[in-house]
Amino acid sequence: MSRILVSDPIAREGMDLLSQRHQVDLRPGLAKDELKRILPDYDALVVRSETKVTADVIEAGIKLQVIGRAGVGVDNIDLEAATRRGIAVVNAPTGNTLAAAEHTMALILALARHIPQANASLRLGEWKRSAFVGVELRGKVLGIVGLGRVGSEVARRAASFNMRLLGYDPYISPDYARNMGVELASLEDVFRRSDFITLHTPLSDNTRGLVGQRELQMMKPGVRLVNASRGGIIDEDALFKALEDGHVAGAALDVFVKEPPGDLPLVKHPRVIATPHLGASTAEAQQEVAREVAQEVMAILDGRPARSTVNLPFLPPDVHKVVAPYMETATILGKLVPQLAVGQFLSLSIRYSGELANYDTSILKAAVLVGLLSGVTEERVNVVNAGVIAAQRGLRILEEKDTTPAEYPSLVMLELKTQQGSIALGGTRIRDETHIVRANDFALDVVPSSPYLLFIDHQDRPGMIGALGMLTGRHDINIAFMVVGRQAPRGQAMMVVGLDDAVPEAVMQEIRAITYMASARLAKL
Repeated sequence: MSRILVSDPIAREGMDLLSQRHQVDLRPGLAKDELKRILPDYDALVVRSETKVTADVIEAGIKLQVIGRAGVGVDNIDLEAATRRGIAVVNAPTGNTLAAAEHTMALILALARHIPQANASLRLGEWKRSAFVGVELRGKVLGIVGLGRVGSEVARRAASFNMRLLGYDPYISPDYARNMGVELASLEDVFRRSDFITLHTPLSDNTRGLVGQRELQMMKPGVRLVNASRGGIIDEDALFKALEDGHVAGAALDVFVKEPPGDLPLVKHPRVIATPHLGASTAEAQQEVAREVAQEVMAILDGRPARSTVNLPFLPPDVHKVVAPYMETATILGKLVPQLAVGQFLSLSIRYSGELANYDTSILKAAVLVGLLSGVTEERVNVVNAGVIAAQRGLRILEEKDTTPAEYPSLVMLELKTQQGSIALGGTRIRDETHIVRANDFALDVVPSSPYLLFIDHQDRPGMIGALGMLTGRHDINIAFMVVGRQAPRGQAMMVVGLDDAVPEAVMQEIRAITYMASARLAKL
């Protein structure tokens, strides 16, 4: 029987499950020094968000096998320190999915029928039926930005209201969307065609300010917005202005940039419905989260793999020497290919050549998926759960192996196919560094050491490099390096430029306008 310390309150259902087979002590509100003093006696630690599991706390847990977080986020746990000590960290990523989806539907309905405003008016003794004429959901286009767990559940529920479903998520398969009755479209199309728009993306550098002044203006007049995902995805100032001028008919917000939002004018706008981050706040969700984390903790204590381990496992020693160095290469390639591709995901092929092909490469496949999926889901994607997340999204992943010796001792080659074409990248390890040595049909040698990589497909002509250098210099964008691969003199060529600075879209348009330029795509590492 193992000893489990629960240092934050969790629902009774989780406590009962743990207590059936283990000794469980509930000790909420422990000071850090007291936690460190008693932790050496425990095999497992279960927390919510109050307990901060820092590196020194983890060091004190000399018997710890697992740390469980009753919720999704694990920001209060030092994952690196836990991994270093061989301690599994598990969470409960699915327990609040239905609660968040139902809250989204509640906000959509409240927005359509002015329910909070009508209730407030009636409580004042008013009877203003004509002031609260709403709209029906039947036949309206619901744009869903992000079709992960919550977005998919919203789609299924909105379909029962006979809404027409339009979705944006480059990281799901068309078949998966089709089975839910969702028409996949570009982000711009979703903004332009939708009557209601609901956001279900994680907050990252790519999604911060995703809905700003430009995006709001491209939406239909009278559009209604819902955000129950993360604050910061919508530019709050821009939304306030769009509500003021009437372009946006209403907004329902459960999350804010700053929480609590304080004296935020947006919250007080008459056409805004605001709730205090209630997406997961149901009795059932709290019970399910507690059950889920309890099951994950017990799996680890029983020596079984847990479904939601969120830190990296250790590689078996027999494959570590050969395979482990390529995890960085695989992750980088996985991060780059979706940024260089255009169109909806169809399939991803991974080819291992040379020495690597003689080993179990499942962890490299997982590393590729970590790069591909990081930033597109609320869950922390790692080599443990990446395959599960890819399967949930219906992604088609193919693997090939070729042990024939080639130009490089080992090579990892990715080809991402979309509805509009494909992109292929190959990488290897040279002198303990990742080198990108293939880009479509071009051989080159790029060390991805800059925060931004600019991939340019062009005709090899005198002055091309100079034209690009002049343009970036004019916009104060610093070039770190430049590599060109070509098939023949004055033929088709691929230029890869390492940049220290981001490139605004207006500058990208100037780059694409350079004579003999076929395409230019910017990737962020």
